[in-house]
Amino acid sequence: MEEKKIRWNVFLPMAVLLLVTVLIGVFFPQSFYDIQTKIVNFAFINFGWLFNLTVFSLIFLCLYFGFSKYGDIKFGGKQARPIVNKWTWFAISLTAGIGVGILFWGLAEPINHFSQPPQALGIKPGTEQAGVFAISTSLNHWTLAPYAIYVLSGIAVAYAHYNLQLPYAISSTLYPLIGKRAFGITGTLVDCLTMFAIAGGMAAVLGEGVLQIGSGIGHLTGLSTGPVLWGSLVIVITITYIISSYTGLQRGIRFLADQNTKVFLLLLLFVFVFGPTVFILNLGTQSTGYFLTHLPERFLWMSAMKGSDWPRWWPIFNWSIWLAYAPVTGMFLARLAYGRTIREFVVVNLLLPAAFGMLWFWAFGGSAIYFDWKGDGQLWNLIHNQEGGLELSLFAFLEHFPLAVIISWLMLLTIFISFTTLADSLTTTISSLTTTGNTILDPEPPAKVKIFWGVVMGLMALLTITAGTGGEITGVDAVKQMATVAGFPVLFFMILQSISTVRGITSSSPADFSQSKNLQRNSIQAKRKA
Repeated sequence: MEEKKIRWNVFLPMAVLLLVTVLIGVFFPQSFYDIQTKIVNFAFINFGWLFNLTVFSLIFLCLYFGFSKYGDIKFGGKQARPIVNKWTWFAISLTAGIGVGILFWGLAEPINHFSQPPQALGIKPGTEQAGVFAISTSLNHWTLAPYAIYVLSGIAVAYAHYNLQLPYAISSTLYPLIGKRAFGITGTLVDCLTMFAIAGGMAAVLGEGVLQIGSGIGHLTGLSTGPVLWGSLVIVITITYIISSYTGLQRGIRFLADQNTKVFLLLLLFVFVFGPTVFILNLGTQSTGYFLTHLPERFLWMSAMKGSDWPRWWPIFNWSIWLAYAPVTGMFLARLAYGRTIREFVVVNLLLPAAFGMLWFWAFGGSAIYFDWKGDGQLWNLIHNQEGGLELSLFAFLEHFPLAVIISWLMLLTIFISFTTLADSLTTTISSLTTTGNTILDPEPPAKVKIFWGVVMGLMALLTITAGTGGEITGVDAVKQMATVAGFPVLFFMILQSISTVRGITSSSPADFSQSKNLQRNSIQAKRKA
């Protein structure tokens, strides 16, 4: 069994960079915010179009891989056997993907679009047209798009590692495109880029969770929210996901994902049954039809002449945060792909989570629109006029249902477990990225490395939601800033990775899973260099 060692050429520079970032954010918060703003403005103004085109293209590329002749390729070869059952596989994919985001945005995004659609489109707020726009836009952002980004990266890593016998690293996915140059200096730079992106992306999403849990606790107990409560929550969440990560994939993540998915299904059923069921189904069906028929138009809209800022704060934000996650989430999903075909991978990691996301936005988004419509905009007024209203919206929404207090506490627990599960999977994968010797037989990186990165990620999350306090930007907007900063550089890597993956898979016969001895020798040389 290969000895596990720290990859100091990746570990050290990124540890220093991230810790310096934390210190700058603590001692010079306004400068931290100003730098973020400049990067975000540059990315949106000059490359917003490329964000949209890339994500749109990845959806069809994943579907092509899954349902063409290449879908028969099995990761690991014909004799490979799966390491997890399909339920566990789906549960982990859901909770490590959109499971965290839909708890926050499942209600908040549709009610925003319903009450404040982009003026450039000429949609009157609070109307049926606004309702259809709200749900269809949420489906645009939360169904096929995020998982297409994850799945493409997952296919790339799994094929490179299991079929080409290359090291378990993001840089290996570029081997079909640039050969041995994917290792050495180029590989190190790619892995460092991945580390930077995931640190920012994880900080953004953990920041969302802390804000929402803090608002929920304040709503249910009367405690005031702010840096003290946020800091306490970061500490508790960080300790929890470090412990879970320490126990490993087969125990920690597997258990949390299984329990969390069951609670998701329970909450979804509860809202369908006790909410405005017929309205949910009618609006959901109508909006899904609009989503499917206007997919290219809505995906690629940039408001080139009217100059709406809406694409920056909604689709570009979403694409950015998922791009930031993509390399590391792809590595994580690849760990579960052994013994599965590309077709199975696409179905379980793209189509099934997308279907679940659709039903979730039907139920939660549709109910929120109904209550706001019938209540003369009370829910939107809470979000729009009260400090922390966006984070609080879920708990105000639940007051329309029976057993509101019990369900609210259950929702808080679900949010906590969801963020713990996500942080667990990302901490484990980051640790794998900065160590060597992680194989299918012994996939867990050293515990001390997990603990270190777990603490750093927790500090980054706290920094994200507090650095702008007292300035122009706070809370959720600060989270959106961090997400865009993190995802921007990964955009270009994902384009290269997609080209490399297409070249690698299409140049091989679907029936030929045993790679040549030359590739095996290259793999050995690559491991030595890494």
